[in-house]
Amino acid sequence: MKWNTKRLTYKFGLEITGFDARTDASPESVARLSELWEEHGLLLLRGQELSPEQLIEFSAKFGELDKHEALAPYRHPQYKEIYVVSTIPVNGKPSPTENIGRQWHSDLSYTLHPPRGSLFHCHVVPEVGGDTMFANVEAAYEALSDTMKRMIEGLEVVHDFMAAPANKKKDPAIAAELRRLNPPVIQPLVRVHPGTGRKSLYISEYFTTQIVGMSENEGTAILRMLFEHSIDPIFTYRHKYTKHDLVMWDNRNLIHVGVPDFDKKEPRHFLRTTVLGTPSGRPLASA
Repeated sequence: MKWNTKRLTYKFGLEITGFDARTDASPESVARLSELWEEHGLLLLRGQELSPEQLIEFSAKFGELDKHEALAPYRHPQYKEIYVVSTIPVNGKPSPTENIGRQWHSDLSYTLHPPRGSLFHCHVVPEVGGDTMFANVEAAYEALSDTMKRMIEGLEVVHDFMAAPANKKKDPAIAAELRRLNPPVIQPLVRVHPGTGRKSLYISEYFTTQIVGMSENEGTAILRMLFEHSIDPIFTYRHKYTKHDLVMWDNRNLIHVGVPDFDKKEPRHFLRTTVLGTPSGRPLASA
């Protein structure tokens, strides 16, 4: 394995060069990549010219892939394992994901089987902009005072897919189906990474709506403080894409946001696979 590596920030992230996912995905290489993924949270592999089939094959080496049943309207027409994030119109209509991910979030946190990580493959990127920002919510948790850590330990929060502003503007029939597929769930506010044992905040402004057992005023104040703290620049990295970039992020200690900093007339097209993690949370209806 003759790879070169470069840190992306002092808190997290690693760029790897000299690796080709099509030819170098041996068990030894995958094991080493998996170690680096857990250690650094985010891996950047440039120049990965992968077909959809090759993306699925490579992604599956890291674990079982989600079939995106909860996001069925947004799946690739041929491959259930691929979630399409695009501004390119479909059948003469705006892409259903053209405005997706515009607030900080962790993928599929509103499900009972949230992912280990996501692999995001760049096919088309605007001339300017179209970046993704990442924040390390493990580092954000560590930076909290001991008093705050004690206060939030054991608290639970509601994650609701339909709380995202973009989802509230969807066609009523589509919104009803998405609500059926994605009922609200309760997750721990502080989660433990199953691989490293380290703790992180498990909240996002996209999907987290309330703290269980607190009034709206109490919960909103705490959540707002934690949201703002978690995206302090010291915990963040902003990635500017080039074609064929493959970015792998760990959803268990990172949150991210798609930055709408580009001309909407220019296409932006990505394919995402999602590696399942360990089950977490419980249905809100059971509370």
